[in-house]
Amino acid sequence: MAGEGPHKHPVDEVLPVPRLALYGFQHVLAFYAGAVVVPILVAGAIGLSPEQLVYLINADLFTCGIATVVQSLGFWRIGIRLPIVQGVTFTAVAPMIAIGQGAESPTAGLLAIYGATITAGLATLVAAPFLGRLLRFFPPLVTGTVLTIMGLILLPNALTDAAGGAAAKDPGSWRHLAYAGGTLLFIIMLYRLRRPFLSSIAVLLGLVGGTAVSYALGDTGFDQVGRSDWLGATTPFHYGTPTFHIGAVIAMLLVMMVTVVETVGDSKATGEIVGRDVTGDDITRALRADGLSTFLGGSLNAFPYTCFAQNVGLVRLTGVRSRFVVVAAGAIMIVLGLFPKAAAYVASIPPDVLGGAAVAMFGMVAVVGMQTLAKVDLRQERNALVVAISVALAMLPATVPEFGENMPRDVAAILNSGITLGSISAIVLNLLFNVLTRTPPTEDDAP
Repeated sequence: MAGEGPHKHPVDEVLPVPRLALYGFQHVLAFYAGAVVVPILVAGAIGLSPEQLVYLINADLFTCGIATVVQSLGFWRIGIRLPIVQGVTFTAVAPMIAIGQGAESPTAGLLAIYGATITAGLATLVAAPFLGRLLRFFPPLVTGTVLTIMGLILLPNALTDAAGGAAAKDPGSWRHLAYAGGTLLFIIMLYRLRRPFLSSIAVLLGLVGGTAVSYALGDTGFDQVGRSDWLGATTPFHYGTPTFHIGAVIAMLLVMMVTVVETVGDSKATGEIVGRDVTGDDITRALRADGLSTFLGGSLNAFPYTCFAQNVGLVRLTGVRSRFVVVAAGAIMIVLGLFPKAAAYVASIPPDVLGGAAVAMFGMVAVVGMQTLAKVDLRQERNALVVAISVALAMLPATVPEFGENMPRDVAAILNSGITLGSISAIVLNLLFNVLTRTPPTEDDAP
């Protein structure tokens, strides 16, 4: 009809405010556990006080919100403008612990981590145009393998939560499994009803319902809400001036190289889910957002950031493709980072309930990877070998925990990450078999 504007892609559709808030909050719930677990692990390993831990969590949430808005909403040539949530990369956990433990005090450790994070963020921001031109080195064979590995590596975390969490006194008890299984079954039943709206908020309803049942039976409390402050603003360089050590900087630069692979994989997977082609320019904008977010992380007492794979799985699971839903999620995170009491309510979700929902979400990440691999001719032995060896190496740190313990600390920090090993393997083997070879790749192998 005359006068009508061009048809909007679902990614650019602005939903009514109530639905934006509801779907955005669902993304926050899916993301929250992954966001807070990194500061918890780092704080415990380097000996931070409980007060410092609370501050780190709020700083992390606040910065995650800003990073998510930058990536999904975008400005200038920064941000991919897809429904992608930004979160702390798990790849950085081991290197950050190694950096912190090598310092003379916990606070000094934080300052060394922040100096390395700022440097790595700036390097990624500057190098993003060059890294974006490397897209041809990340065909479906590589990105599909990396996504499959991410899902498989994340699933044990979901199952640990389903059994009650790492700190549970009775891990694997029938009570924990009942909460996890009940939450998962409730989500499945909502999908079985085949009502589009219910399906789109099934994970949210599962988390709320599971928490409500746990509270009603006396297994969940909200005591920490009463102990939390009403307001907790994050200020730049709260712990002092960051310090810059060459070993720490090199370790964090290696982390950012791995996040490049994660971002490429998650970006292409999200583009596939929402039905929008992801170009080299899109990847450049996504990497600029990673670099800027990581720089902000080091400045705002937080950590390195990348695309969060579990929220990619949530987009696939719910079918809600609007990027403005994720923008709303980012705004909610910023609010949670400013108001510790509000964040404390979300933190009260029991690990077993969260684990039940995470089984579906993390499993979906692996499924997206398998769907990407379906485009590759795995009947060719070279392609099958890339997947087989990369997945096997990714499993090594989880199955052999002492792997790399006799290596130098910085090297061990990289070797003890399954995602890092699997990603590097996929990249190198693809170069060996499909790029640095006289035999041209098949059409299915092309990016």
